[in-house]
Amino acid sequence: MSGMDPLVRALAEMDDLQLERTLARLTPHRRRELATRWKLWAHDGQTIADNDWTVWLIQAGRGFGKTHAGAEWVCGQAADQRDLRIALVGATRRDVEQVMIRGPAGVLAIGRHFGPVTYRPSRGVVEFGSGARAYIYAAESGENLRGPEHHIAWCDELAKWRNADATWDNLMMGMRLGEQPQTLVTTTPRVIPLLRRIRAMDGVRITGGRTYDNMHLPKSYVAQVEGSYAGTRLGRQELDGELIEEVAGALWSRAMIETQRVTTAPTLVRVVVGVDPPAGVGGDACGIVAVGLGEDGHGYVLADASVHGLSPEGWAGAVAACAARHGADRVVAESNQGGAMVESVLRAADAGLPVTLVHASRGKAARAEPIVALYEKGKAFHVGAFPALEDELCGIVAGGGYAGPGRSPDRADALVWAMQELMLGRRGVATVRVL
Repeated sequence: MSGMDPLVRALAEMDDLQLERTLARLTPHRRRELATRWKLWAHDGQTIADNDWTVWLIQAGRGFGKTHAGAEWVCGQAADQRDLRIALVGATRRDVEQVMIRGPAGVLAIGRHFGPVTYRPSRGVVEFGSGARAYIYAAESGENLRGPEHHIAWCDELAKWRNADATWDNLMMGMRLGEQPQTLVTTTPRVIPLLRRIRAMDGVRITGGRTYDNMHLPKSYVAQVEGSYAGTRLGRQELDGELIEEVAGALWSRAMIETQRVTTAPTLVRVVVGVDPPAGVGGDACGIVAVGLGEDGHGYVLADASVHGLSPEGWAGAVAACAARHGADRVVAESNQGGAMVESVLRAADAGLPVTLVHASRGKAARAEPIVALYEKGKAFHVGAFPALEDELCGIVAGGGYAGPGRSPDRADALVWAMQELMLGRRGVATVRVL
């Protein structure tokens, strides 16, 4: 940013309200000049490198600057093309008016940088000085899109639309003006069929980012939401902009895990570290999960210390370090991948650490089912959030199979072994043979 115009640099450090007030004091010529420099002070995800697309999806967390990006794109297009017909589509008419048009980063605030812009509520149209017009539509009355034609469209918060598929289809049928009709979608993601459809379309470009990418947000707000939601499903969706899908037939569900999430554990009477060793160096991760047994008789996941790509000595050291941090009295490790080697490297990492080797005689899903039952009965909890581990848990499918991240649920296996030792022990569990 060292070569950036000082005024542009100062504007980049302002919040939306300060930006609007500052720009209002500039001369029309200076505003138009700065308006053309949006790409210089937008952060990653708010702009797109090429123009060879049909749909541009900005999928991002709350406060990322999706509305600002949408208004900049619409107003830039309106300034450059006379007689442009634009569709502004939101969940409700109120949303379109208060956010997309009248909001601090809406088309009225941004459009004034380019020239005259007027909103006529009685007619539901925004008129730009170039002659371009933007018409407002609401998903709650999506039939109004049946018939009108447009060159470009901006669809905001698509994931909250009612009648989403019908509204989208009506819009797409009317995107037939000009040589290259284009639609921008700005939304915080939710798992809805329409968002999946759009992501799978030909000619779609996807950008986005996290709430924290917007430097203009108050630090107190960022600290508050991060402290409350970071790593949870809600936080990953609403702050990180992730599209978190449920796997059909998965043993664990996101809702189940959220129900069993706590901020602190009670007094612990035992701590065990479960380990799922990798088959070799540079292959799968070494799953390392610490689980405590509370004085209330419930199991508490304390840490996911899994590592990837380390030598046996490296991952054994990570196991020993995890055990030391949490005061573990035992390590339980799967021995299928070279039992003698696993025990040897673990004991070498910490000679005083008791090690129990267990042999998997049944599939991962079968071993996991008794542990899932603990969650369902309210006897297993997560102390905080463990996104990578939870993604694996929610990818283990009943009856066998795995549809989560990576080749194998190494973290999930480590959790299962630790929970098995603490909560079920050796009481007739056919899936485990203690060596």
